[in-house]
Amino acid sequence: MIFAVRFHDRPDQLALRNAFLQTHLDWLAQHRDMIPIAGSLREAPNEGAVGGLWIVRAADRAEVEALIQTDPFWTQGLRERVEIHSWHRAFDDPVTL
Repeated sequence: MIFAVRFHDRPDQLALRNAFLQTHLDWLAQHRDMIPIAGSLREAPNEGAVGGLWIVRAADRAEVEALIQTDPFWTQGLRERVEIHSWHRAFDDPVTL
């Protein structure tokens, strides 16, 4: 199954995000088989991140939840909350971003 995962960061925690950004990116690289698409979300292009969005391949929601628990941004307390949604493609053709 494919899931869309939306993270909301704790307000005023940009310093914490920056402190663990490289550790988080290294962790994402190690999980590229399950997380082919990931990135930060910002209210404007030049502002600090307020959260993130992943597209995740997993057997079920429980597998996604277990994966999130190992993310350094989660373990260090950056994330305020997370939304996990089953995602269903509208178009069959491949997407290149």
